[in-house]
Amino acid sequence: MSPVLLLLLALALPLTPANAQPAPAPAPASPVKEDDVRCLRGVKSGLRDPNARLSSWTFTNTTPGAICKFAGVACWNLQESRVLALDLSGFGLQGVVPSPLKYCLSTTSLDLSNNSLSGPIPPALCDWLPYLVSLDLSGNRLSGPIPTELANCVYLNSLKLNGNVLSGQIPASLARLVRLKSLDLSHNHLQGQIPPQLGAAFPKESFSGNPGLCGPPVSPRCN
Repeated sequence: MSPVLLLLLALALPLTPANAQPAPAPAPASPVKEDDVRCLRGVKSGLRDPNARLSSWTFTNTTPGAICKFAGVACWNLQESRVLALDLSGFGLQGVVPSPLKYCLSTTSLDLSNNSLSGPIPPALCDWLPYLVSLDLSGNRLSGPIPTELANCVYLNSLKLNGNVLSGQIPASLARLVRLKSLDLSHNHLQGQIPPQLGAAFPKESFSGNPGLCGPPVSPRCN
C-alpha cells in the first residue's frame, strides 16, 4: 500500500482513543440539606429588625445547641442545632417571608404573626417546611392569593392567615388538610364561594371580615 494511501487512512480514523469512556452526564441538583444555623443566619439577614429583637442571634458560638438560646427559637434537643419551633410573633420585623427557612427542614411550628411582613405567601413554603403542624402568619401585610400549595403541608393542625390583605378565592385544595382543626382566614380581601368542605368544617368566624365571600357559613348561598 502506498504511503499516500496509508496517510489518508490514518486521517480517517477517529481521534478518540478506543478505550475512552463517554463523558458523564451532569449530576442532578442535590436536594436542600438541613442546616439550621444557615437557616437562622439567612432569616436574620433577610429581615429588617428595627427593634433589635434578633440581637441575640450572633452566631459566634459554634458549639452544638448554641442557637437554641436565641430569642424565639426552640430546639428538638438542647444538645444539637435542630429548630423545632420558630416564634417571632410581635418582633416588629419587616420584609418578605425569608427563603432561608428552607434549611430548617425539621421545624414543626412557624409563627411570624403581628409583624410588618409584606409580599406574597411563598408557594414553596410547604416544600421548605414539610413537617409544619402550626403556621401563623396573621397580623401582617401579606398580599396576593392564598397558595394552593399550602395543601402540601399535610400535617397542619392550625392555619392562621387572618389580618392581612390576601385576595382572590380560598383554594379548594385546603380541604385536603384532613388534620386541620383550626383555620382563620378572617379580615382579608378574599372573594368568591367558600369551598363547601371548609364551610362545613369551620365556623363563620374563620371567614368573617371578607365582604366578597359567600356561601355557608357566612351566607345561605352564592348568587
